[in-house]
Amino acid sequence: MSDYTITYSASVKGFPSFYSYIPEYIMGMNNYLYTFKAGNLYRHNTNEGRNKFYNVSYPSTVTSVFNIEPTASKKFKTLSLEANSPWGAAFKTNLETGVINSAWYDLKEGSYYASIRANESPVNFHMRSVDGIGNVTTVSNVGATYTLVFAFAINPIVSIGDKIYKDLNPELEVGSLTAVSADRKTLTVTLTGTAPVNGNYVFAVKNPQAESQGVMGYYCEFTLTNTSTTHVELFTVESSIFKSYP
Repeated sequence: MSDYTITYSASVKGFPSFYSYIPEYIMGMNNYLYTFKAGNLYRHNTNEGRNKFYNVSYPSTVTSVFNIEPTASKKFKTLSLEANSPWGAAFKTNLETGVINSAWYDLKEGSYYASIRANESPVNFHMRSVDGIGNVTTVSNVGATYTLVFAFAINPIVSIGDKIYKDLNPELEVGSLTAVSADRKTLTVTLTGTAPVNGNYVFAVKNPQAESQGVMGYYCEFTLTNTSTTHVELFTVESSIFKSYP
């Protein structure tokens, strides 16, 4: 567990804030807060800069959880922030993890909206974005370009850009699919992982973020992060949540 500095507020008679900076000594005097770090004396709250302590910038983070109907499996689809700036977000359920980059939001009627995307790694091989192909008949290569020939036509759902894997338990990444023949019996793959051989079982995985429909689970813990060193505000956090039906 990380160390934190906590502050006490006399008005609320409690500890409302946590800070990432760790002083060697701290005291209040003449309405100012003073700390020592590496033998140097610092006076706090003397400029407009925020989240910068001892010449190191720290992000603001808020962690909470969506837990409506905790015994039902749900899809957490979107995030809505009533705030004056977008926040990056990381999501974790009992089944999956997801992410929202702060650049993905759209500003609508004063609130920031974005779709939750599944993380690209690790790959969840139990999701519907995984498509079995079958056993490869012939494998040949020129350098890192591999040609995989099958005895049957491959389902059209397998498309250029998919990641190709081989074997099961464990699943081994082969590389990225770059071409499909007109008769859909031959795949061209750029090798980035383990080379396939004749007879290997092969399957394709869609881009998890492009194909994502949010993250699924009983609950969803989220952490919002903002790296701004200026004044930011966050009032409410909402999500569109739907029951998942297998």
